[in-house]
Amino acid sequence: METAINQSITTEKEFSSSSKLLLAIPLYVYVSVIASMCVILGILWDIAWHMSIGRDGLFSAPHVVTYIGAAAAGIFSGYQVLKTSFWGNQLEKGKMVKFWGIFYSSLGGLFCIWGGIASLTSAPFDDWWHNTYGLDVQILSPPHAVLLLGLMSVQMGAMIAVLAFLNRSEKISSLSTEENAKRTNRLQWMFIFTAAFLITSIFTFLSESLGRWAMHEPSFYEVASAAFPFILFAAGRASNKKWGATYICIIFLIFHWAVNATLRLLPAEPLLGPIHNKITTYQTLGFPLLLFIPAFVSDWLRDKFSTKNDWILALILGGAYTIILLLTHYPFGTFLHESPLARNWFWGSESWSFQNDADWEYRFKFGPWSNKPLSEWIIGISLSFVFSFLSTRIGLAWGNWMKQVQR
Repeated sequence: METAINQSITTEKEFSSSSKLLLAIPLYVYVSVIASMCVILGILWDIAWHMSIGRDGLFSAPHVVTYIGAAAAGIFSGYQVLKTSFWGNQLEKGKMVKFWGIFYSSLGGLFCIWGGIASLTSAPFDDWWHNTYGLDVQILSPPHAVLLLGLMSVQMGAMIAVLAFLNRSEKISSLSTEENAKRTNRLQWMFIFTAAFLITSIFTFLSESLGRWAMHEPSFYEVASAAFPFILFAAGRASNKKWGATYICIIFLIFHWAVNATLRLLPAEPLLGPIHNKITTYQTLGFPLLLFIPAFVSDWLRDKFSTKNDWILALILGGAYTIILLLTHYPFGTFLHESPLARNWFWGSESWSFQNDADWEYRFKFGPWSNKPLSEWIIGISLSFVFSFLSTRIGLAWGNWMKQVQR
């Protein structure tokens, strides 16, 4: 009986501690993190919808998920602005950014509000575009570009909203030393998750240049060397975790794979002709990039050469990133695109839009256009090194800025 009572007391204390930790971070910060996930979840589902079903309506299920995420981020951040501006005390206002003379908001909140408005504005624009020009043949159509800016603004807002609390290093008086440490760790992981969702968005919107069929071409490495290092090294530095970039890339891989792998299990059939590939389940984007491998090497080098100035560090990290990217993804592209072992639910290489010819000669092999001459490879990889260096240097500088954000 006494043991049961002690267990009950222990459980009650743990629950009380968890509740205090939950309340020690404002609700709008949690909502912005969840919204950051929802917007890219809706986009991945929408792409699969286009590949599998075809034309969608303004309020199709994927669109609704995206709208809810964007709207929630904007509404909760907007409420926080009004609450702080008209009912907040001077201490609360002092932690915010003043704008338009009377309003007070966190910097992350401003990003979320703007992103929510832009995302919702793109919805009728996208519907008009479809009604006028038909089904998209590219991911980056004009309305999707507006949507991209809005969604990435929401995700940036979530990152900055978390950072504002993480960088203050303030101790909550109602929490013990151990609980304050847990709060800091929670904020670090929330930031890592938001950075992973942003990486997922970048990869998704560049997927036409980063697919498995492109891994045998120099352009793949040019795009990947320009697109990812700046956010990886910025977020890795700002997270204050030794393996920050590695954690971000692992979460990106798991999240992107899990969403698409789940969709590939769900039934779907084309509702728009012509149908060149008869399908019965959702077709999705392929397997995500193995960015955690170059990120792991770069994190190790970042720690080893932490005393170097950022220009030299950018040269080391950027060079290592491009080399590891090439060594891992060229053979990985061969496996994904040509191996029968990759044509299954797990790897997703057999996913094929209903609009594409199922018997196309180069569906499972590289075409002759992928056989680039050595001179083109030398130029392409040289450019990749340059892009990676510049992207890394910008990322390190941005990471320094993010470590200073407190509002």
